[in-house]
Amino acid sequence: MPHILLLPFGSAGDVFPFIWLGRQLMARGHRVTMITACLFEEHARKAGLNFIPLGEKDEFESMIRDPRIWKLGHGTKVVFDFAAKSVEPYLAAIESCGKVDLMLAPVTAFAGRLAREKHGVPLITVHLQPAVFLSAHETPLLHPAMRLLRAVPVWFKRLLFSLPNPVDLFALPKVRRICEANDVKPPRSLWREWWDSPDGVLALFPEWFAKPQPDWPTNLLQWTFPLEDLATEQALTPELQAFLASGERPVVFTPGSANVQASRFFAVAAEAVHRIGCRAVFVTRDPGQVPQDLPASILTVEYAPFSTLLKHASAFVHHGGIGTLSQGFAAGVPQLVMFMAHDQPDNADRLERLGAGIGLSVRQFKPERVANTLRQLLQGANSRASAAKCRARILEAPEIDVLMRWIESRSKN
Repeated sequence: MPHILLLPFGSAGDVFPFIWLGRQLMARGHRVTMITACLFEEHARKAGLNFIPLGEKDEFESMIRDPRIWKLGHGTKVVFDFAAKSVEPYLAAIESCGKVDLMLAPVTAFAGRLAREKHGVPLITVHLQPAVFLSAHETPLLHPAMRLLRAVPVWFKRLLFSLPNPVDLFALPKVRRICEANDVKPPRSLWREWWDSPDGVLALFPEWFAKPQPDWPTNLLQWTFPLEDLATEQALTPELQAFLASGERPVVFTPGSANVQASRFFAVAAEAVHRIGCRAVFVTRDPGQVPQDLPASILTVEYAPFSTLLKHASAFVHHGGIGTLSQGFAAGVPQLVMFMAHDQPDNADRLERLGAGIGLSVRQFKPERVANTLRQLLQGANSRASAAKCRARILEAPEIDVLMRWIESRSKN
């Protein structure tokens, strides 16, 4: 029985797609082990995966509580710093697994590539969002100012991208030292040499969301959104079901599963809801961020599978994480994104280009602006029609057997 390792790195939106992959691989008889932050152990084990916890819960919590994590530019440094610090424990966990036939990992799980070079285990790089492809043809919008790059020639962007980049500035020195300690030739650049595995690259988003570009890897398979949200293991609570059944469709608000600095987000949401007179559901892992004494028309829950909840929603307001965004597409509801950092500006931009929603920056996310934008989304036929079109595209998912056979073809066995 082939042994496959899944090495996700990040928040729920980064881990849940790997749980989805694990379910599919186990259904085909593979032995699957997930290695990631201990915060996700219960979720992984409920899905039937073997699990090796990485680090202490406090380590992951300290990263997401760092106030820089949601700021443009600064958040990138926090993530790459944490990724570099995780290499040694990740590698130790990989090596504790004995014989391994294949690994699947994002670019930030640098230990996966290190294990490939050290032990010869095939590695598939998994990209969850198009923002990781720094294409000179369709350049991702990692910062609003990058809109200016769309007007410059491809040759100029290639020259610009040859300059020092954040992953090498923040993570490479630490990774190089670990490589040398393990008798592995260190890369001169993580981005240019380790970003995409020679064994295969898997893009888990559809072509209608991001078309492949001439400078994307040639050994790539582009799929569709995984849409994993643990709905199999977790139903809506009786309280939430009763709320949904008691009135008009609510607007659903969430700042993201890892966002524990969202007090302003919920304060603005509460005021906007009051102004337009609609019902709302607030979803947050930390209910202490929500204003006190909310009216009965607003219900706060710590978690709800969006594939179930959004069937009852009129609109969806969130941070623009790729997993959350894709659930909005699958539900066919108009979306309002308050983008902060990482891939969020690019995801919001693609949402707008599809006509299925609107993106606002943190500074633009104010009660009057949010209320007016929600009215536009709720009352406008165009956004609802575009959202419905996205849902129809989601339903045209390709055969899972094609994906599984492609993954299996990369394995040692």
